[in-house]
Amino acid sequence: MLPERRPVVLCADDYGLSPGVSRGILALARGRRISATGAMTNIPAFREAAAALGELRGTTGLGLHLTLTAGAPLGPLPRLAPDGRLPPLGRLLGLSLSGRLAASDVRPEIERQLDAFASAIGHLPDFVDGHQHVHVLPGVRAALLGALKARGWQGWLRDPGDAPGAILARPHARKAIVVAGLGLGFRGAARRAGFSTNRGFSGFSDFAAGDGFAEAFARSFRALGPAPVVMCHPGEIDQGLRDLDPVVESRPLELAYLGSVRFGEFLEREGLRLVPGPVRVSDLA
Repeated sequence: MLPERRPVVLCADDYGLSPGVSRGILALARGRRISATGAMTNIPAFREAAAALGELRGTTGLGLHLTLTAGAPLGPLPRLAPDGRLPPLGRLLGLSLSGRLAASDVRPEIERQLDAFASAIGHLPDFVDGHQHVHVLPGVRAALLGALKARGWQGWLRDPGDAPGAILARPHARKAIVVAGLGLGFRGAARRAGFSTNRGFSGFSDFAAGDGFAEAFARSFRALGPAPVVMCHPGEIDQGLRDLDPVVESRPLELAYLGSVRFGEFLEREGLRLVPGPVRVSDLA
């Protein structure tokens, strides 16, 4: 009898960021080389790309990639976007970590992005995470949990933290430790609000456009937690991507590797099974 394959969520971030990014993610989802994707519903390119997500229902987790640092808000947001443009991450971090970001400053935009997802896809997201992990920041997390609880939502939330030993076993540990620190307490807050989370998170990258991506990405699967999520950022390059995001040249490298025979062989060799959502830890007993 063959051993049971280990379930892991492989989530492609940034669906809807640009047509090229969306095309790349769709190709991987259709080929079962990713198992979840998070959508940026405030970006204009999402509106055209949304219809294609319908064919992925049931095989791919469809989430909201909450966006507060790219593009424009979907409605007035005087505290964060007085000029109609969302702030860079540094400004949002400054407001959040200094206690100057109230839940009421961001909740209207969270509600609008949830509504945009439901309107385009026909249901609330299977999961919620954040572009640049903003969903775990003080002020934002309270607003998000409140909005989801008020809707009776029953999905899962992405916790970007992990055990220190696991983080240190993988590449780009410094970045992972910083993000885990920003998210301290998020899992507990989510559970108190009645929501489940993943247990284990990896996939951090320096987004370099060199030849070592395959080896570095494979190391993201080291020391996986009991209900792990691995993030990735594949896509085709187009002007929309260049206009909105600094991560450009590495995306086609990720796309090529994830769609390759080599990656399929890696999953087979490591005994990994891509699933649309994290298993409950109790199910592993």
